[in-house]
Amino acid sequence: MTSHAIRHVRVTPIAFRDPPLLNAAGIHEPWALRSIIEIETDSGLIGINESYGDLPMLDALAQAAPALTGLSPWALNEMETRVAALVAPKQTTASEFLGTQISLAPGTHVSKTVAKVISAFEVAMMDLQGQLANAPVVDLLGGAARPAVPFSAYLFFKYAEHIDQPYAPDPWGEALTPEQLVAQARRMIDQYGFKSIKLKAGALPPEQEVAGLLALAQAFPGAPLRIDPNGNWSVPTSLQVVEQLRGVLEYYEDPAPGLDGMAAVAKACEVPLATNMVVTDLKEFRRNAEMGCPVKIVLSDHHYWGGLRATQRLALMCETFGLGLSMHSNSHLGISLMAMTHLAASVPQLSYACDTHYPWQDDEVVQGGRLRFEDGSLRVTTTPGLGVRIDREALARLHDNYLNTSIRNRDDLAQMRRYDPSFTGRQPRY
Repeated sequence: MTSHAIRHVRVTPIAFRDPPLLNAAGIHEPWALRSIIEIETDSGLIGINESYGDLPMLDALAQAAPALTGLSPWALNEMETRVAALVAPKQTTASEFLGTQISLAPGTHVSKTVAKVISAFEVAMMDLQGQLANAPVVDLLGGAARPAVPFSAYLFFKYAEHIDQPYAPDPWGEALTPEQLVAQARRMIDQYGFKSIKLKAGALPPEQEVAGLLALAQAFPGAPLRIDPNGNWSVPTSLQVVEQLRGVLEYYEDPAPGLDGMAAVAKACEVPLATNMVVTDLKEFRRNAEMGCPVKIVLSDHHYWGGLRATQRLALMCETFGLGLSMHSNSHLGISLMAMTHLAASVPQLSYACDTHYPWQDDEVVQGGRLRFEDGSLRVTTTPGLGVRIDREALARLHDNYLNTSIRNRDDLAQMRRYDPSFTGRQPRY
């Protein structure tokens, strides 16, 4: 009888080009880091996944990888138990770890380490399960509630090129004015067919960002619009902005810092508040519920919520408490995007189009090149597992990028200080 026990775990760090996108913490560095996980069985089958690629994550994956040896690809509960025993979360406060940046990237916090490692292995194991069962991952999650998953046009204020010019400027050009922002949106919508629009804010003075969103509303009448300043506005500024955008917003994402700040905004705001910053685990979910749910929409992320199955449980909790659900995104490639798509397709109560940074990434690590959106949506694959496989030449090239860059931890603040030495990143800024 053929053995399908896990015999080896490979983790390959990669780096790919990332445009100079502005946000509350500063600006994206020229290289985004990810890890490609491969779990191989005695029979030679390989399950794959993509996750964070910062140095603490790579260390945690290496620490936990021996726990999988000898496991069946179906033994997800045992995998979680073994990982939790090997990778003990450090008791580090947010301010000790990343200062004011922590709320911008909750997935980088050390308190999420166990959940992140479990997710990284779970997706690869479910890819193996799908190959063994000759079924797509979405079927392992209960089947598709929808054949395709809608995504949003994710707009950023940005510079034309990185300060140190590590490679040719990206094709999107500068976007600092309302006119440039509308041009960015039109290009993205024409290329991908997105129906809704999200603007990353918190980078420029609020009045400039309001002008940008109003220009988008005029240019794309009827399109659902969202704005996300990543908690970089005070409560008074948040309320002033939402008043200026009355009748424009579909939802208001993380205007003020902290759940208390969000609750203060919610008291005087008719637009539902969404978050990927203040409800990022079960403890925070409970506190939001105890406060009467000032946050009405949870932007989930299986990478740090603990995996696909954990996010399905989150979806059920959102339904129980009457909360909306969608998905947060980070700079990612096709394996991560396809895992998101299988998950989102399996969740009946997906309330809003999901976020994705994918249009900003030119590189790819899967065979066949970039995934293709149809009318703003990504169709869930019906082939076994995740439905994507690794392009070995591309993996080697992106791994070389990693070896040739000095970046080992994302630091938008330090990168911004190369442009503006006085930049502090302190929140709220406005």
